[in-house]
This record gives sequence, C-alpha cells and structure tokens, in this order.
Amino acid sequence: MIDGLKPYPEYNDSGQAWLGTVPTHWPVLPNRAVFVEVKDRGHAAEEMLSVTITRGIIPQKALLSDSSKKDSSRLDRSAYKLVQPRDIAYNKMRAWQGAIAVSDLRGIISPAYIVMRLREEQNARYFHHLYRTPQFAKEAERWSYGITSDMWSLRPEHFKMIYSARPPRDEQDAIVRFLDHANGRIERAIRAKKKLIALLNEHKQAIIHRAVTRGLDSSVPLKPSGIPWLGDIPKHWEVIQLRRLIKYGTTITYGIVQAGPDIEGGIPYIRTSNMKGQVLPRSGYLRTSREIDSSYRRSKVEPGDLIVAIRATLGKGLLVPDYLAGANLTQGTARVSPGERLSSEFLFFAFNSKYCQESIQMVAKGTTFLEITLEALKRIPLATPSRVEQTKICEHLTGVVQPFVAAVTRTEREIDLLREYRTRLVADVVTGNLDVREAASHLSATTHQPRTARGHKLRQ
Repeated sequence: MIDGLKPYPEYNDSGQAWLGTVPTHWPVLPNRAVFVEVKDRGHAAEEMLSVTITRGIIPQKALLSDSSKKDSSRLDRSAYKLVQPRDIAYNKMRAWQGAIAVSDLRGIISPAYIVMRLREEQNARYFHHLYRTPQFAKEAERWSYGITSDMWSLRPEHFKMIYSARPPRDEQDAIVRFLDHANGRIERAIRAKKKLIALLNEHKQAIIHRAVTRGLDSSVPLKPSGIPWLGDIPKHWEVIQLRRLIKYGTTITYGIVQAGPDIEGGIPYIRTSNMKGQVLPRSGYLRTSREIDSSYRRSKVEPGDLIVAIRATLGKGLLVPDYLAGANLTQGTARVSPGERLSSEFLFFAFNSKYCQESIQMVAKGTTFLEITLEALKRIPLATPSRVEQTKICEHLTGVVQPFVAAVTRTEREIDLLREYRTRLVADVVTGNLDVREAASHLSATTHQPRTARGHKLRQ
C-alpha cells in the first residue's frame, strides 16, 4: 500500500512539537485562523448525535444500542448545538482521548460539546484525519487542564491556540482520497479476519454445546429436558436453575454504581469493555477508591467466579483468574460464584454454550439496549451432570477447543496490527511525512454524501 511513497522534497520545522517538520509549502496556522466556533441553538427537533473516540460522530441511538449507557440528554433540548455536515465537533472533556471528528450528519449535540466550522472552503475530512492522530491527542492533552485527568477540558479558546498544518486544498483532497482508499482496504481485511473469527467461534461453540448438553458418551439413554431450545439430555442429568448452584451464603450480584475517578493504586473494577477477548486481560482496568470498593463487598470477585455481561455484550461469561482476585465490578456485569455441585470450568463452558445464550436472550428486556436482570439470571437453567462427569467433560473440551482459541487469539492480534498500521499510516500522511499526491492521482475520489442523523441525504 505504501510502495513507492516517498517524503516530500523539502521540509521546514513547523515550530510545533506535535507536527515536527512539514513540507516547505505547507503553512502552519493557529486554529483561530482556520476555524470559527459555532453556537447554533434552538433546533430541539433534530436528532441527537454523539462524538465517540472509536467511531467518530454517530447518532446517539446507535451508541446506546451498542453499550450499557443510558440517554442522559435533557428533555429540553433547545440549548443543544446544531452540527452541520463538514463541521468539526469535539467533547471538550475527552478531546485528549480522541473524541473529536468531522460530522457527515446533521443533528444536535450536548451544550457541553464544541462545534467548529472552517472559515474557508477546505476539505474537512483532512482535519478529521489530522485530529484523530495520537500526536494531536497529546497536543490536546497539553492544552487541556483540570484538577484531575477525568476533569481535563479543552476549551474552545485553547483549541483555537493550537497550530495545525493546512496543506493546499488540492493536496488535502489527495490526502483524503488516498486515506479513504487505504482505510477501505484495511477495513476489508479486518472484516475478513472478523468473519474467520466468527466461523472459528461457531465451530468451537458447536463442540462445546454438544459436550455440555449430551456429555461424551453418545450411547447413553436420553430424556426430554423440558426446554425446547435445549432438547434431550442424558437421562441421569438434571436441569437445575443457576440460583440453586451458587455458593451457600452468597448470591448473584452486580457491583459499583458510582466508581468515581480512575485512581492510581486503587481497586480495579471490571466493565463489559474489559470482556472483549477469550480471557479477562491482565491490565487496562479503571480503578476506584478503597472507600467506594468497601461499600461493595459482595461484588468483590474471587478466582473461579464467573463474570457475566448483563448489558452491552449481553450474556458473555469469563472466569476470574488469580491475578484479578479482589477486583470489583460495575453495574453492567454480574458475579456468579459456583457452589459444590458445579465446577467453575463447567459453568464457564455451559454458560457460553448456545442453549444458555438462547435462555438469556429469551428473558432479556429493553428498548434502547437489551439487558438481563439479576433475578432472571438466577433462573437460567443448566443441564447438570455429576461433578466427576463435569471434570471429564472439561478436560476433554480444554484439549479440543484450545486450537480454536489459539487461532482466534492469533487472528485478533492480526487485527490489532492492522489497526496499528493504519494509525501510523494516517499520521505519516496527514503530517506530510509521506507524499501521496502521485498515488492519489490514480485513485477515484470517494464521495462522502452528508446525511441527517436519521439517514436522509441532504440537498447540496
């Protein structure tokens, strides 16, 4: 993709640490010379938008449908700011984390967000790419201030004091054309790898489902389970609700309602966003104070507990490893502590099987997003053999599914590498480290059709 790309012939020091050297003919200007702040209010009927770190500006309903967040907007939206296509908008509390983007949509955003509009006819998507680089995130962090990191704010007057490169318009167009092409190729590669992961997981789940619903001996007599989506089970197994299989004296519970700021040296707490992979990671957790943690003793986890996502990635279950002993939970997750009749490993395999996941979907409720209540979670039925048979099933499954787990882990790593490559490529192109003019001249332009948040095309 970058074969044949070379640096520009000449460079000057931009005078800005975050930009470094830039092509000699690129002006570097304070943002006040490039943008004007817009405070267009009184459009309460427009649809709500959200500025996200990973997805840019999207309809708020799309954000809520994919997470455990709730609609926190006011009933009176007359003070909300209108965002037009090609406007740059950012969350002033999270700009330093990457919550800044150009909008392809028309809609309204929170009064606390900032809307900037180009003073002259420029390619807004060039600035979109520029401001979503790690380098700009660091510069935004430098200009943000507050008592603690969760209070840091990039005020509009400080955004205007940041200096940005402004290539000639034709080069902006070439950069955007090249990056749209490159991003398209990378996205297609990522989608192909995600499809492979889905196929591997589907095959793995079929193996697990067979073992945790029929056992390892195909000759044993069967009986109806009484659950249509479970079907027949071995005659000597029982169907038992989860509440009867937890530790004596404990319950299924969720955790911290208000975690407070991320505190260095505090107690880590597990969120659904920490449950992306095959196991809970060793790092990357937000931390709360010991005082808040002490108020949620019942949701402190122990090795062997199953952590269940009751919102967002609904129904996913992961075992607590030794390195997370004493961690806590958020409301979006629940703790299940298996008792004497149930091994942790069998609970893990059974809970992530097709029939358990279907049981969860059957009782999940919600309009903006689905969730399962703790009471409903307690009533999830498990096809339960003896502890001895559970052990044999788990030993068998551990060996059989390990190649699938390894393949998924390897493919996920390849996706991460592709994303890292894209991040470096974008940064090199938008700061002029690579000259893409010739390469872009052989590509057809990609037209970004502005839309309203409801998806309607706007008249030009």
